[in-house]
Amino acid sequence: MTGSARRRTGDSRYGERVPLVAAAVCPHPPLLVPEVAGSATPELDDLRTACDTAVRRLLAADPDRVVLLGTGPVTGPIRPPATGSLQPWGVDLDVPLVPGQPDRGAVLPLSLTIGAWLLARHDARLPLTAAPAHTAPAHTAPASAVPVSAVQVAADAGLAELSALADEVSATGDRVALLVLGDGSACRGEKSPGYDDQRALPYDQRVAGALADADLDVLLGLDPVVSAELKAAGRAPWQVLASAARAAGGGWRGELLHDAAPYGVAYFVASWERV
Repeated sequence: MTGSARRRTGDSRYGERVPLVAAAVCPHPPLLVPEVAGSATPELDDLRTACDTAVRRLLAADPDRVVLLGTGPVTGPIRPPATGSLQPWGVDLDVPLVPGQPDRGAVLPLSLTIGAWLLARHDARLPLTAAPAHTAPAHTAPASAVPVSAVQVAADAGLAELSALADEVSATGDRVALLVLGDGSACRGEKSPGYDDQRALPYDQRVAGALADADLDVLLGLDPVVSAELKAAGRAPWQVLASAARAAGGGWRGELLHDAAPYGVAYFVASWERV
């Protein structure tokens, strides 16, 4: 499905402090980057457009910090300078966490590399604009008005570790916006990376519904073992998002902007805002 679904959820019993003000959820396939996709670039135009919409909304929430959150080899922050590379996917392209940083610094995992690439397509200082899906938005200067940091989370992290990480993320600013990177299952069909698994579609439908509804309980209830068996890279980042949203309290409105599995891997794009 490509489209829009809005829902609202909330719980005010966590107090008045509101560190998390908005979130965007995007996948992280290397093919999002046109230089990697090559002639297949138009196949993901709708996905690219949805990601741009989610990031624009994230920046429109006027955060004082944007935190990129995605899977990596270990759990913890990656502070600038840091750089990701798309060379393993056949393109000699470096993606800095912060454009114009003095040196390469630490290494970004794929999820955060794609997150930094998505963020660099926008400028937080300028009005929202539309652009062709296969190109960067009209304003392509980096979102340098807002400090950017990155956090990676191990794919096998448990709920206690994820909850503690959510607290750390929320403490990075008074108005934190999360750009959450994660794919759904990779088992949607015989040609998918994980081959066909009949559990994949119901799993992805559950995730899509939770992202549309901003349903924190459903996201927190995702089984880490089943998620790993279905090769769902987004499970841990989604659960950090849910923990951070719960700690922030108040009401949340979710909108599902994209839901498709073009290569046997589920790609979701969602936008969350406070209500």
